[in-house]
Amino acid sequence: MTLVRKDWLKLTEESVIDPDLSICDPHHHLWYQSDNDYTLEDLRQDIAGGHRVVQTVFVESCKMLRKDGPPEFQPVGETEFIQDAVSRQTGDTVVAAGIVGFVDLVSTASAAAPVLEAHIEAGKGRFRGIRYTAAWDASPQIKSSSRPGILADPRFREGFACLGRYGLSFDAWLYHPQLMELVDLAKTFPDTVIIVDHIGGPLGDGPYAGKRDEVFREWQKGIAALADCGNVFMKLGGLGMGINGFGWYEKEQPPGSIALAEAFAPYFLWCIEKFGVNRCMFESNFPVDKRSYSYTILWNAFKRIAKDFSSEEKRALFHDTAAKAYRLPVL
Repeated sequence: MTLVRKDWLKLTEESVIDPDLSICDPHHHLWYQSDNDYTLEDLRQDIAGGHRVVQTVFVESCKMLRKDGPPEFQPVGETEFIQDAVSRQTGDTVVAAGIVGFVDLVSTASAAAPVLEAHIEAGKGRFRGIRYTAAWDASPQIKSSSRPGILADPRFREGFACLGRYGLSFDAWLYHPQLMELVDLAKTFPDTVIIVDHIGGPLGDGPYAGKRDEVFREWQKGIAALADCGNVFMKLGGLGMGINGFGWYEKEQPPGSIALAEAFAPYFLWCIEKFGVNRCMFESNFPVDKRSYSYTILWNAFKRIAKDFSSEEKRALFHDTAAKAYRLPVL
């Protein structure tokens, strides 16, 4: 991953739009014990740009693992670490009001239950569900973190069924050609909340470069089919990654919020049209997206896209939908 260039990000600065609007950021990471840490203090510095972020959801990073014990329980170490890190926090933002961890559903299958219970205990009231990275593409030019057909794997589904017993949600990270696989999973488990990360991963790199219109049409079909599943929520964000093909981090100067809003709008407005504001939520995906733009400018772009929405609709998109999906207080 390209490292964040803080001096480069400072080349484009803006005043905060609508600073009183309450925000729940439902997707960020914290990285410790790595070569590229992003700590609680780093996140707080980004939030300090002026947007009113009242609470956040931490999403697993596969870091801060337990050093010993059974392999399937090692990811519980991340939940333990984050819970400890935020338990002493002060300030106006409740960071990691919800924690999304990881369980290898394939290797644990029906034995996932004790691992989930360990996460729940470690989270001390904050643990909300798991994320499983199913992202795969046939092209060697696209980074694959899984294998083909994982969402239909019988062992995966055996483990997935355990989530419903505890009322836990499932964050799905995959690429746009896989969206119909997620539709089948959602229909098979209609009582389990599924939250789609990064608007379903529309690809724009490798063999998809230069085919944005073609990809958009295919992506639209998948999103429309997912929207028919009432248990599915959509995160609006995550387009700052290299796989999306926008290449903002390669430019001499970071984009401003107007340019970002113009690029984001076709995707986000399609999701909102199909899912409605009560199943869509804006997300930062920091620090991953920080390679392309600052936190302040990103949320300004979101506010530009939502400028014509009613106050009630904005509250849903910026806070209440995330709070509902992750069972957080409505602040």
